[in-house]
Amino acid sequence: MQQELESTEFTAAAGGGAVKATMLGTRVLKSIEIAPDAVDPDDVEMLQDMIVAAVNEAIGMSEDATNKAMSKLSPMGMGFPF
Repeated sequence: MQQELESTEFTAAAGGGAVKATMLGTRVLKSIEIAPDAVDPDDVEMLQDMIVAAVNEAIGMSEDATNKAMSKLSPMGMGFPF
């Protein structure tokens, strides 16, 4: 299960899809995609914010998947009463 989770890709978008971040289950950032129209030299700060938002969302998705997988392995997740 751990190998499957580590190789799973989590892609999150920000800015209506203008920025996409793909992270592996190992929490390694695999790629960043930026739509050409998202690049505004007069508003670099907005692009930076979208990148941070997409990366943070991808991290959250990876953490959620890890927590769900781990809960299945815990005694409560396996149906044991203790």
